[in-house]
Amino acid sequence: MKDFFVNVSRYPRYFITFVLGIFYSLYQWVRPMIKTRTTVFALAGIMVTGFLFITFTLRAMFGMVDTGLTPMSVDIFAG
Repeated sequence: MKDFFVNVSRYPRYFITFVLGIFYSLYQWVRPMIKTRTTVFALAGIMVTGFLFITFTLRAMFGMVDTGLTPMSVDIFAG
């Protein structure tokens, strides 16, 4: 049972290594493109747009945004 917990305790290290490897490979792919100012602005715009898209999508999915489309309450007993 001890070996099981030792093995499970290694998973965070594997996860961190995996994520850092993804970021490193993306950096190596993007590095040649950031030599001109135009591509830097384009890549920054793509990153900001992607972040906003994910943010707005998740907020809408979880109901954290008020769209103003809820019907008004009607009180039939109001005089």
